[in-house]
Amino acid sequence: MTQGKLLLASKAANGSGEALVAPAPPSYEEATASTSAPCYNDVEMLTEFTWDDLNVRRIFIRKVYTILMIQLLVTLAIVSLFTFCDPVKDYIQSNPGWYWASYAVFFVTYLTLSCCSAPRRQFPWNLILLGIFTLSLSYMTGMLSSFYNTKSVVMCLGITAAVCLLVTVFSFQTKFDVTSYQGVLFVFCMVMFVSGLVLTLVLPFQYVPWLDATYAALGAILFTMFLAFDTQLLMGNKRYTLSPEEYVFATLNIYLDIIYIFSFFLQIFGTKQE
Repeated sequence: MTQGKLLLASKAANGSGEALVAPAPPSYEEATASTSAPCYNDVEMLTEFTWDDLNVRRIFIRKVYTILMIQLLVTLAIVSLFTFCDPVKDYIQSNPGWYWASYAVFFVTYLTLSCCSAPRRQFPWNLILLGIFTLSLSYMTGMLSSFYNTKSVVMCLGITAAVCLLVTVFSFQTKFDVTSYQGVLFVFCMVMFVSGLVLTLVLPFQYVPWLDATYAALGAILFTMFLAFDTQLLMGNKRYTLSPEEYVFATLNIYLDIIYIFSFFLQIFGTKQE
């Protein structure tokens, strides 16, 4: 197209009386050479469709809690089966190998979903891995519950539901930013980890009830704080937030917090079967 324009200009300058020949149509490369700029403003599009958009954040929160409710219903069903059905209870208690197998599956899927961004973002593998993680952790929770009295399990389920509801409402309503205290939570977590290692060495030799109860109470407090932390990360209006692409990671964290809270409450208030 440029050559055609130059040809017309040179003929007009020379005053040639020859008839002007229409230039050849431009090639694809010439036609698209001057259209490299996008037909929209990048900044405006990024501003309009940013992850902080309220509609996107609402859809993200709805998706997380929908998956979380399915996980909790599956866990509740397995815990109820292992607690109320005596044949199933006797079988899982007499075959501890299934517990260690489920623990291995839980550990592998947890590391995969936590440390690898590609599997937890790629549909449907992220939901498949999350489902396997949920089943393995539900089995472990159900087997733990089978060693406790039925009334104790039901009571701890109620306490856990009440605590989680209160923490969720608090996290959504308060202006206090829990996400800015991640250093405190990390130190608290390390203290609990070291204390747990010490207890594993001490308790086999001599069981100390008050020491075990104290550790369980501190663990319940820690994961209640983690639940508030993960809930505010989900909301997206505090100092640190989660991207809406990480709905599987958000669901994983909140579900794990609730299961740990229930386990520690069972350790505090539960009565083991004779």
